[in-house]
Amino acid sequence: MPTNLRKFAAQTNFRLVAGGLLLLFIGGPLLIGWLYGPGAAVTALLCLLGSLLPLGLIALAMLGLDWLVRKNNS
Repeated sequence: MPTNLRKFAAQTNFRLVAGGLLLLFIGGPLLIGWLYGPGAAVTALLCLLGSLLPLGLIALAMLGLDWLVRKNNS
């Protein structure tokens, strides 16, 4: 068990998010492709990639706000 529990928790959260995204972006289209064919798998992958744009913009805004708050608090 590591002694730095904050680092361990951050590492675990990162691994969980990364694993979930891998399952979503690799496993999802593969399963759709197996059930409905390659055209549907490509469409599913394009839809998943398109959904990342708003999520990325939200994450970027949150990181910017976090940076702004940290800058003004010090």
